[in-house]
Amino acid sequence: MSTQQSGRGQTTVVTEPILVEEEFDTVDMNINVGPQHPATHGVFRMVLTIDGEMVKDVESYIGYLHRGAEKLSENLDYRGALGFQDRTDYLAAMNCEWAYVNAVEKLAGIEVPERVEYLRLMLAELNRILSHFMFMGAFGTDVGFFGTAFTWAFKERERIQDLFESISGDRMMYNYYRVGGMAWEPPETFVADTRWVLGEVEKGISDIEELMKDNEVMIARCRDVGTLSAQDAINFGVTGPMLRASGVPYDLRVDEPYSIYDRFEWEIPVGEHGDAYDRMLVRLEEMKQSWKIVHQALDQFPTSGPIEAENLPRALRPEPGEIYWRQENPRGEYGIYLVSDGTIQPWRMKVRSPCFHNLSSLRHQTIGSYLADAVVALGSIDIVLGEVDR
Repeated sequence: MSTQQSGRGQTTVVTEPILVEEEFDTVDMNINVGPQHPATHGVFRMVLTIDGEMVKDVESYIGYLHRGAEKLSENLDYRGALGFQDRTDYLAAMNCEWAYVNAVEKLAGIEVPERVEYLRLMLAELNRILSHFMFMGAFGTDVGFFGTAFTWAFKERERIQDLFESISGDRMMYNYYRVGGMAWEPPETFVADTRWVLGEVEKGISDIEELMKDNEVMIARCRDVGTLSAQDAINFGVTGPMLRASGVPYDLRVDEPYSIYDRFEWEIPVGEHGDAYDRMLVRLEEMKQSWKIVHQALDQFPTSGPIEAENLPRALRPEPGEIYWRQENPRGEYGIYLVSDGTIQPWRMKVRSPCFHNLSSLRHQTIGSYLADAVVALGSIDIVLGEVDR
């Protein structure tokens, strides 16, 4: 405080301001990511509650791609419902077709020729490679490789898709599997074409590995991000590469062998940390193992023989009963539940979606992490919303 002399001889007291420190309350902010945000995979929306850069809560919204595939399948005969299976996990259509026809065949007691088993298995494993290439390209973009990983991965996808087109006539919705066999004979050059594709794909896998595996950006952005322990993964019902990245060596091709997988030598890749980086490594290694399986299958593939079971009825009427059939798809356990009432249409058809269960772990992965890491965690799940919503 100080005094000043005024013009009339009066003293004026001047008071200095008192500075008081106040604590300001921070307000949580909600950020909408999706349903058309470029950082989302498909038509998916998540609302992030953040405090600064830290994620405090995550709420997922699904259903934007629901098309009623299960109910539509119940209103068609067993063969007619096959077309909807391509449109669930549309990045692994061959695998989804295979799971469905296997479920119908087991329900109806249909045995397929050995040559059909080889053809189905090879196409499914090639589709696994195709699907994982898509993951590598999209995930590389999520992490920050911009167009490099995407264009490299799509170059290899094109080779496999060209092969699928030569066999089925389509590049995505193949509709090539049939209850009791396959739609038609593969081209005469199938074996030679497949060997050439495998040779090119082997180089492509090596290129992607060299680009992403030991890259400092990839390691810094993915290591210890979206970590999921083995117990948490099991509790959430996580399957596929995500579960194996958490250290659980569970694979239906080995744990519940189907088709002719027991004829081939290959390994189940597993991770140690259960984070986004391990998920990338597991999928990378899975491509190599699928490549190995297809190579062995080509060596054993019967070049002649029927591609359809004998004495197939014109209209399938399985005896009343039910079946749950599951297979190891690129994203995990893909299951088909069918109930027959003795008519030509399934009374109930239900899809067990691996992406739905894998996505349920997103909140657990992201709470307490940085905002930028939430996008990496989401990308590491590798969801397909057509399969989640169905």
